[in-house]
Amino acid sequence: MSTGKHTSRMKHLRSLILAAAALGAAFTSAHAQTQPATRIGYVNTERILRDAVPAKASQQKLEQEFSKRDKDLQEMAARLKAMGERNERDTAVTNESDRMRRQREFAELEKEFQRKQREFREDLNQRRNEELSQVVEKANRVIRQIAEEEKYDFILQEAVYASSRVDITEKVLRALGTPAGK
Repeated sequence: MSTGKHTSRMKHLRSLILAAAALGAAFTSAHAQTQPATRIGYVNTERILRDAVPAKASQQKLEQEFSKRDKDLQEMAARLKAMGERNERDTAVTNESDRMRRQREFAELEKEFQRKQREFREDLNQRRNEELSQVVEKANRVIRQIAEEEKYDFILQEAVYASSRVDITEKVLRALGTPAGK
């Protein structure tokens, strides 16, 4: 093949590629004009779970529900500490049988404390999860309502970055009864 024919074919091929690209761009532009723009919103879930009225009410409810048990655990921890300090301080002046009895009492109290502390944490976590799921459920209902009313195509709750233009967290907070700017 001669160099002239090769150059001519390359020019022709380049012209076809450019024509196809122009046709594709024109089609895309015409299609975009007939389709409404996709509407995307973003909700900061962490902020909803921290600042929304239902989230704060759940937190207060949990504090009231678990405050007595927490206080009891703190008192038990103080008793343990005092008992340990007393056992350590009196080691030299206590006979062997009393020292062994005190150590057993201390070990039993410490075991009971750890059991109660573990049960407390498990119960608190279970109740917290129950309360949070109710808050998330309410928030999701509000988000769906906003999306339908304002014709959003997507509402994202997890994003690496979200522009303030698409952030509808304030709308959700207001709909959940939270004053603006909180």
